[in-house]
Amino acid sequence: MSFFSKFFTRDKKETLDQGLEKTRSSVFEKITRAVAGKSTVDDEVLDEIEEALITSDVGLDTTVKIIEALEERVARDKVMGESELMDMLYEIISNLMKHEGGMWEDFELPKTEGPYVLMVVGVNGVGKTTTIGKLAHQFKQKGYNLVLGAADTFRAAAIDQLVVWGERTGVPVVKQQMGSDPASVAFDTLQHAVSKGADLAIIDTAGRLHNKTNLMHELSKVRRVMDKVIPGAPHEVLLVLDGSTGQNALLQAKAFAEATQITSLAVTKLDGTAKGGVVIGISDQLNIPVKFIGVGEGMEDLQLFNPQAFASSLFNK
Repeated sequence: MSFFSKFFTRDKKETLDQGLEKTRSSVFEKITRAVAGKSTVDDEVLDEIEEALITSDVGLDTTVKIIEALEERVARDKVMGESELMDMLYEIISNLMKHEGGMWEDFELPKTEGPYVLMVVGVNGVGKTTTIGKLAHQFKQKGYNLVLGAADTFRAAAIDQLVVWGERTGVPVVKQQMGSDPASVAFDTLQHAVSKGADLAIIDTAGRLHNKTNLMHELSKVRRVMDKVIPGAPHEVLLVLDGSTGQNALLQAKAFAEATQITSLAVTKLDGTAKGGVVIGISDQLNIPVKFIGVGEGMEDLQLFNPQAFASSLFNK
């Protein structure tokens, strides 16, 4: 485990391994069957690896990239044998998911003048508000002072759910009535954060992709208002995606990337699906770092994403 962050403990690795069990069975075991007993990497082996990746929701474009990189490595290194091939695949896939500045250390906030502002976007049902609640818990555990803003005013349930998470985590929630202007809620939240000397403000927003033009207008307005209170805010725009939807998650990510500037991703519900390979495709195709993954129901089961740890879990290393 020497190549992992020092904060990536054995307990977290075990939780990750358990959370990715279904995906590992889908990806690793299919690839293992493809290469078992083979002494050379021929077209048949590559075809079987390609099929294993595609059926695990890695996606066609990313799969082609992996296969081409594998062919190049095999030709260069004259690889022979199952072990060497699996090591190559592990290395290729983990490198695909690495992004400059993408990984945080143990929920340590970047230093900013005033509160760090995290705006969270995503469609209903992906686990957006739950992710915010778990983030609030993790940052509170680190000793940060934070506030939540219920700017998803399109649904009363979204406001109520965030309030419940605020009560569970002991974090204040700034809210208004359903139907209020989301930008107004964001404004109030940031003013509250500044007045209380908060370290972090997390803003929940609505995600109505059926009308992308309205969504774009709404999110742009929220961003402009926040920048007036705290110059440079939001410092981060986190898109939450449901990993169990496979390639639909990638389509959602592309649509949101067109509607607003996304700086990082959280992929949830990986513990209940065999489609966790989509994390590889999303990270590669969007060129946006996956920062958090959800691998269980518990408060601690929202983990900081570590590409090497993720790949090692897939390949049972």
